[in-house]
Amino acid sequence: MKLAILAFTRAGCETARRIRAALSPEARIIVPEKFAAEGLETYAPPLRTLMETLFPQVEQLVFVGSCGIAVRTVAPFVCSKKTDPGVTVVDEKGSFVIPLLSGHIGGANALARSLAALLGGTAVLTTATDVNHRFSVDEWAARQGLHISSMESAKAVAAAILERDIPLCCDFPLKTELPEGCYGGERGEIGIYIGIRRAEPFTETLRLVPPVVHLGLGCRRGTPQEKIDRAVDGVLEEMNIDPAAVCRVSSIDLKADEEGLLAFAREREIPVTFYTPETLRALSGDFTVSEFVRSVTGVDSVCERAAMVDADRLIRKKTAVDGVTVALAIKNWEAEF
Repeated sequence: MKLAILAFTRAGCETARRIRAALSPEARIIVPEKFAAEGLETYAPPLRTLMETLFPQVEQLVFVGSCGIAVRTVAPFVCSKKTDPGVTVVDEKGSFVIPLLSGHIGGANALARSLAALLGGTAVLTTATDVNHRFSVDEWAARQGLHISSMESAKAVAAAILERDIPLCCDFPLKTELPEGCYGGERGEIGIYIGIRRAEPFTETLRLVPPVVHLGLGCRRGTPQEKIDRAVDGVLEEMNIDPAAVCRVSSIDLKADEEGLLAFAREREIPVTFYTPETLRALSGDFTVSEFVRSVTGVDSVCERAAMVDADRLIRKKTAVDGVTVALAIKNWEAEF
């Protein structure tokens, strides 16, 4: 967690040290120059200049001071609840902990609860689902690392769940009972779907997509990104898989300098991993064998074996499209509320 703590008084500096000691030794404590001390960073006024750089860098921002200081400082930089860091205020004695911004997706509510317990204070939560002890779908999705298909649908679900229970369906095993405010169902005016398919079982469907699909790729030397785009998108569309489910692109290390493949992964912001022939050959399984591929790479199958590294089962065997080979594998996952 990239955490920065700002304090403005001597007592606040001590509370900031307590927070860092409890949460993360890597947390930055930033204070006015007059409170300079070992282990503390300092800033020179205006505070807005510091915030302009700091706000996009951190995941959590804690102000030890007044709500007014925090609001005025972050206001010019607030953009979206999907990207803004969690902003939390703690009074200098640690008596009250107030999440101000990105309580759910940004994790400020969860941090406030933790801080209150650590400091012996009280977490002051104002979000409606928390106050009414109902399921906070965006907070849960963020905590699980799930892709939220639509923030508008997430808002609609949050509003609906305050009024009544809504249906939820999941393509994966459930480790626990469904949360307060949800029941198992696959039809209705509004509901939640958890899975990798581009499914719309409800009139308004909030899709929560686990990133569990591994994409194995092979291609001829010099294959442009456009061909890789078409091949991958065609396979995903044919299988009705949401692109957000893809969490890794993999291939053999011979392709580590393949610009089209690298550009594909870079544009889609998907991590890419290249494996040695030895690593790929060591995998056991029923793979589509190609003697030509073996003669070139030393491995009988590149895309299927690459997809299966750290995955549990193939869900799409090798598909060749215009010089590109595509395979998909999936990691086991369970929903836990």
